[in-house]
Amino acid sequence: MKCIYCNGTESRVVDSRPTDDGNAIRRRRECETCGRRFTTYEKVEAVPLLVIKKDGSRESFDSEKIRRSIIKSCEKRSVSMPEIDRLVREIEMQAYNELDQEISSAKIGEMVMEGLRKIDEVSYIRFASVYRQFRDIQTFMEELTRLLDERTHHESETNDK
Repeated sequence: MKCIYCNGTESRVVDSRPTDDGNAIRRRRECETCGRRFTTYEKVEAVPLLVIKKDGSRESFDSEKIRRSIIKSCEKRSVSMPEIDRLVREIEMQAYNELDQEISSAKIGEMVMEGLRKIDEVSYIRFASVYRQFRDIQTFMEELTRLLDERTHHESETNDK
């Protein structure tokens, strides 16, 4: 950290505390060269995350879009807002933890479906019907059958323990 007075590159931290909003650390430093004090702020660098859409275009990741689609899928169901918020946070964390600055909308959709499947199967089917664009009853029935098979398999594993 360069001193703002003499451009010296050596300084020591004499005081450190979080800012009022908790989004940064305020540090009082003393220059080893000139002895004057100055203040610096340290904050987490937000890495932009881009979503690659089906048509190949890119847009900024927006957790509010995910929240709105989940809320729509959960309408008239017994899914609480804290459950929805928790799912949105989990998806957001997964997306940012991919260690890449780009993620496909398909991957996000799969994350949403996986989360909804655990919370509420009807909401899952609602989301999947729009996301996977079920074109006919046969496609819809295949998804329902797959869901029922997974549930039966899970229940038999639970009963075997």
